[in-house]
Amino acid sequence: MTRSHDTYRQLGSTGLSCHRIGFGCYRIAAGNPGHQAALEAYLDRGGNLIDTSANYTDGLSETLIGQVLARRDRGKVIVVTKGGYIQGQNMELAQQRNFPETVFYGDGIWHSIHPEFLATQVERSLERMKLAHVDVYLLHNPEYFLTEKEHHGGPSPSDHEEFYRRIRQAFAYLEEQVDRGTIRWYGISSNNFALPPSDRTMTSVGRCLAEARAIREDHHFRVVQLPMNLYEPGGAVVVNNGGKTVLELCGESGLGVLVNRPLNAFTGRRMIRLADFIEPGEKAPGPEALREVLQPLRAHEARLALELGAPLLRGGNNGLADFLEEIVPQIQSPAHWEQAAGPHVIGPLQRWLAQTKERLSPDMRWEAWQLDFVELCNAVFDEVSRFLAAKEQTVSDRVRARLVSAGYPQTGESLSRIAMNVLASLPGLNCVLCGMRRVEYVEDAMGVAAMAPVDALAILSRFEP
Repeated sequence: MTRSHDTYRQLGSTGLSCHRIGFGCYRIAAGNPGHQAALEAYLDRGGNLIDTSANYTDGLSETLIGQVLARRDRGKVIVVTKGGYIQGQNMELAQQRNFPETVFYGDGIWHSIHPEFLATQVERSLERMKLAHVDVYLLHNPEYFLTEKEHHGGPSPSDHEEFYRRIRQAFAYLEEQVDRGTIRWYGISSNNFALPPSDRTMTSVGRCLAEARAIREDHHFRVVQLPMNLYEPGGAVVVNNGGKTVLELCGESGLGVLVNRPLNAFTGRRMIRLADFIEPGEKAPGPEALREVLQPLRAHEARLALELGAPLLRGGNNGLADFLEEIVPQIQSPAHWEQAAGPHVIGPLQRWLAQTKERLSPDMRWEAWQLDFVELCNAVFDEVSRFLAAKEQTVSDRVRARLVSAGYPQTGESLSRIAMNVLASLPGLNCVLCGMRRVEYVEDAMGVAAMAPVDALAILSRFEP
């Protein structure tokens, strides 16, 4: 009989036991029924680790968690949140308060791990989630300090010393919060933990651990988070902590390890989604499939021109459906679509709706037409994303073939499950965080726990991007 994963693992030396798959809340927001249904489905299937941050959907991610947990047994769920980003509401707060040691990284994005700022973040996170405490609080990408220095020729050795001084200062504040009972454990989420030592922006788990020990021997620095996937396996294979990898050092030191971005791999200048979009080997849809997707929208737009005599988005009878049929074939991927949709589709569409409303209100026929139109647009945008994703299946098929060449057993499981199973099989890795905005994503991800472990290190060492 083939052995499957242990469903739950100890999260380092915290005493917490977490599911192998965690619910990542990066794009989750209150007010979206699909997101709420997905989180409920995850918890119903035995999932028990939720990872969020104060800046995810500008606080709406934490708000949704609070709404869901209000009807759950709090003691059965591990809540991980983070602080450090200054965006949205936090930007308004920072402009009023002028927090010390703020990193002015770019327009609309500042960063701080100073205790004065962290105090506001802990308080706001607890309020949004309606919790008395969070189980794990992480400093969120503190390496912004180092990458900002890199823009100016650094970071220098003195910059590194200042960076770890700020880490120690933040840790001291978080220890106070542990004593007060607002958090149980703390740590760091850093995109740079797995970089090679030659990279001057690398963040060292070992040095962070030393800073925690300098504060108190019985410190509560017990969790780290970093990106990891088939194309970015650094945490498992790069030796950058005194002769050890991140996973090796964390395993020896009792640090729990969470990994994010298991399915979004960056290689060169492109992002590869490690998932199947249609059946492996199936031909990608062509122009006729796109035309079929757009037909309900096109028919609805024709009603506006016929019944109310109003010009469509691009003038006359040339509407959104015609525009999408023209531009979608030029879009390279779902990620490209997300970048292009805002300025080139959503913006002009909102302006056209406002102008048309001014012309046709208060005609009730316009009001009814607009409501149906907005609903159709949302459905069409989702279908466009799926259409574009299906074009990526040839890439997914190549990834699957490379995995088999690297030693992964032949299987009919989805590519997303295979990619997560490799990570879940790594010794020292406690939880794979997966973004699950839909119930079907939950069903796919949670199936990993029933899969047989593989020789992950060997596969990663042989996998050829």
